Amino acid sequence: MTKDMKVKSKIWIEVDGEPVFGRGRRFLLQAIDRYGSISQAAKEINISYRKAWSYIKAMEERLGIKLVNRHTGGRDGGGATLTDEARKFLRRYEMLEEGIREIVDERFREIFGEGVNG
Repeated sequence: MTKDMKVKSKIWIEVDGEPVFGRGRRFLLQAIDRYGSISQAAKEINISYRKAWSYIKAMEERLGIKLVNRHTGGRDGGGATLTDEARKFLRRYEMLEEGIREIVDERFREIFGEGVNG
């Protein structure tokens, strides 16, 4: 058995069997938070503005919370900011991801032995 073997896992949240939130959508919200722009965030994660917008709408509808405040253009231009609810949701999701990673890593070591997971 090779010593650099690692286990990887993916989690996502579904509502009524429809995917709502996972790693990619987390990256989208984090990029919106970083740039203050849906357009710039979409470029950052290599998706179209239209796809980013559809992800936001679907997340908001399925989760039942507003995630992004949009600001229309004007003298200072438009933009977007995350709502407090979005920030709380992101923190909770990150805690979930970290907890799952710890559980999976521990189980992997139990089954495959010490020294194989990093």
